Amino acid sequence: MPGQWEFQVGPTVGISAGDQVWVARYLLERITEIAGVVVTFDPKPIPGDWNGAGAHTNYSTESMRKDGGFKVIVDAVEKLKLKHKEHIAAYGEGNERRLTGKHETADINTFSWGVANRGASVRVGRETEQNGKGYFEDRRPASNMDPYVVTSMIAETTILWKP
Repeated sequence: MPGQWEFQVGPTVGISAGDQVWVARYLLERITEIAGVVVTFDPKPIPGDWNGAGAHTNYSTESMRKDGGFKVIVDAVEKLKLKHKEHIAAYGEGNERRLTGKHETADINTFSWGVANRGASVRVGRETEQNGKGYFEDRRPASNMDPYVVTSMIAETTILWKP
């Protein structure tokens, strides 16, 4: 998207991920205020044929990072699939303008995942597949998401929820 910038926080553990996102957003707001420019966290502030802005969320548990973790990742992703609509509803306002199935996004109504697939709802890295352990990336959250909501939903669904 024209004028789009990207920044990353982490790696972090637990709730500190949310803390770091909010501090980063605050710093960005202050810097742009001083510089006399405007910042928005809207997932697609300007309509057009280009990417929107997401808050892709990398996630793992200790068992995912150990030998045999790839199966744990697949099981977790399958749980996310079952709660797709609930997650989408909480993943930020205006996300339907971004998650169109174009521009490296999955369609908002359809859950998908894949290895090295930047057009999927959830992407598992090629290195994770090759190593048999690692992490996954939930590509659905919008740039204006509440990081506490997103991280808690992912953890609750993948760790605590029993389908």
